[in-house]
Amino acid sequence: MAITTMIGAKIHRREDPRLITGHGRFVDDMTRPGMVHMAVVRSPFAHAKILSIDPSVAKKAPGVVGVYTYADFKDHIAGPATIPAAPTFVPEKKQTPDHFPIAHDEAVYQGEPIAVVLAAERYQAADAAQLVQVEYDQLPAVIDIEKAMEPGSPKAHSGAPDNIGWDLTYSPETADTFKEAEVRVKERILQQRLFPIPIEGRGLVAEYDEYDKRLTLWTSSQVPHFIRLFVGSACGLAENQVRVIAGPDVGGGFGSKLRPYPEEYLASIASKLSRRPVKWIEGRSENLVATTHGRGQIFDIEVGANKDGTLVALSLTQYIDVGAYQGVFGAFQAVACLLSGGAYKWKHIAARTVGVLTNKVSTDPYRGAGRPEATHLVERAIDLVAREIGMDAAEIRRKNFATEFPFTNNFGLIYDSGDYEKSLDKALSLAGYRDLRREQEALRKQGRYLGIGLSTWIEICGLGPSAATAPAAGVALVESASVRVHPTGSVTVHVGTHSHGQGHDTTFAQIVADTMGVPYDQIDIRHGDTAEGPAFGFGTYGSRSLAVGGIAIRRSAVKVIDKARKLAAHILEAAEEDVVFDQGTFHIKGSPDKKKALGEIAFASYGAGLPEGMEHGLDAVTYFDPPNFVWPFGAHVCVVEVDAETGSVDIRKYVAVDDCGNVINPMIVDGQIHGGVVQGLAQALFEEVVYDDESGQLRTGTLTDYLIPTANEIPEFILDKTVTPSPTNELGVKGIGEAGTIAASAAVINAIVDALAPFGIKHVDMPASPDRIWKQIQASRGMSHDGKEARK
Repeated sequence: MAITTMIGAKIHRREDPRLITGHGRFVDDMTRPGMVHMAVVRSPFAHAKILSIDPSVAKKAPGVVGVYTYADFKDHIAGPATIPAAPTFVPEKKQTPDHFPIAHDEAVYQGEPIAVVLAAERYQAADAAQLVQVEYDQLPAVIDIEKAMEPGSPKAHSGAPDNIGWDLTYSPETADTFKEAEVRVKERILQQRLFPIPIEGRGLVAEYDEYDKRLTLWTSSQVPHFIRLFVGSACGLAENQVRVIAGPDVGGGFGSKLRPYPEEYLASIASKLSRRPVKWIEGRSENLVATTHGRGQIFDIEVGANKDGTLVALSLTQYIDVGAYQGVFGAFQAVACLLSGGAYKWKHIAARTVGVLTNKVSTDPYRGAGRPEATHLVERAIDLVAREIGMDAAEIRRKNFATEFPFTNNFGLIYDSGDYEKSLDKALSLAGYRDLRREQEALRKQGRYLGIGLSTWIEICGLGPSAATAPAAGVALVESASVRVHPTGSVTVHVGTHSHGQGHDTTFAQIVADTMGVPYDQIDIRHGDTAEGPAFGFGTYGSRSLAVGGIAIRRSAVKVIDKARKLAAHILEAAEEDVVFDQGTFHIKGSPDKKKALGEIAFASYGAGLPEGMEHGLDAVTYFDPPNFVWPFGAHVCVVEVDAETGSVDIRKYVAVDDCGNVINPMIVDGQIHGGVVQGLAQALFEEVVYDDESGQLRTGTLTDYLIPTANEIPEFILDKTVTPSPTNELGVKGIGEAGTIAASAAVINAIVDALAPFGIKHVDMPASPDRIWKQIQASRGMSHDGKEARK
């Protein structure tokens, strides 16, 4: 089968003209006959007993159709644990609090639903929600992770024995762990809570048809098939009674739309109770208080090495701020333990993960989900050792890279392919590393502080292998795709993965065009609607769409070509083995004039005179269960200058050399890296979710209080790549959607710490704000925070 130029071609995203001209179709654009709007009454307290709820005044407000509380929902939603907490990577859960979509007698985080109001207009619902009278008895809240683990601490849930969600040791530390190490360094690394903040918040329209007993749910989600499974079963409906449509367009997710939310259950039942379609669109402040957060972790690490730079041992304990309820995939963040060795060879790694319940909204996956945390801790660990022994940061990495593939890490995970030194060398060359070191030395003599930070990252992605996911999560995260050639030769592809900004309509069409020789503009990619096509899928996350879903597409396309070849041989009166397929045309080997186009074969497949035993039509369905994860990697270099008098950080240069195997569309890869790096820089320098330690009130509840960088704060990026195909799949592809976020925070912090080395500063927590850096510089100078000399 000849290879065309579609794979690897720089093709502009076919989605963009529609979106940028205002022709996108988002949930908020939806309207249905008789539709009402839902507003959610939320707990203003982090922890409180609910003594009474009086909806009488709200029910009399203009436009109000209904007011519903737990008493109205309890007989319609199966409970008590209707929002599942998947046991991903933490099989031995100690405590999983039941999570009903609406609070009954106790609210355990600020923003938890207490009641819902339906009204004819959105503003009427919002106004009436203010009239629902709720009497609370405020209880002590537990907010800080460390305090939550102390004996006698307030409990996140009244009556709970403690606040430990889980405590699991993957590999214990022993007396021999650090026995061979000549140097040992300790550090505490913070991963602050973050808001995912997709440009489109969550929203939905639920319509229950009482006559057919069918529910249609339009929702801004990454996982429509998951939503159908969870919401349908909890609401007493079979899967064939529930249709879930993601969007149709979804404006980003970053992991925050990777689960069912209370509002999806509540709106579905509210539609049933009111006999009206129900629409709910969250505002941005509601998004910040009630949509899952990311990160929220502490790592205590110790690293041991020899004086020649050989890495020996790593010990880490991960404390995860779970929130009030364990997120559906929140425990997946424990994968940071399993990836803590990074791209390096270690003799010993000891790892333990602890999930801690607090009175905050749940944490769940946020772009990278466990892999940015792993990369940050190991890349900081490498720099700490390099500084301790006086070794160059690049050379200690080079000395310890895994070099033989497949490579099995300390926890049995098998890295499929890699050439880590090649990507590092290219990044160093693009950055001008040696010249930068000379410039750094010269600037220090002038009282200026230049820093160079490295991050040589690896990632586990292509989530799906049943051998790994079935024991850990209870399911095999396979993906499916169907390919159908219509009688005139155009093609429709149904996929189980879902696009919410990744460019699937473009890259998936490129795969089909390349495989089948069909004109690119005659290929229609369909996704996000559980009632369309035979494909079932587990959604888009973990950089899995291409490496799992894309391979299912490729294999379905090949199946169609194989069937078409049989028909072509019949029509051309030739043996099947003598028929060659080349860029959309079948011809007899050695006789290129005897040929039939795929469109002609497709038309014939729906007619008479087929070979005996052949069914009509050209279509195929494939479920792909990959034999292994895929393992992209790369090297990022960040160059900063720190102003010692103000603590401000200026990013002078950022270089990213990434390897995601064979590339389908370089423009889309570059776009993914741009976005990911920006989110990593944002964590390193700007963003932090802050709660009041005593009351549990969210202090960063608006985007005035939560600092998101603009284009003014982001440098231009220098991007390049190496190509190391994955042996896991026939396209040789890996993932790239989360790579930038995984690499960037470590590169930035390593650069800042490198700049501050003359002050004796060995570590800086995120976000590395000017205030935080200035205070550390003042402390190193023996100055108090007001700039006065501290007493000796």
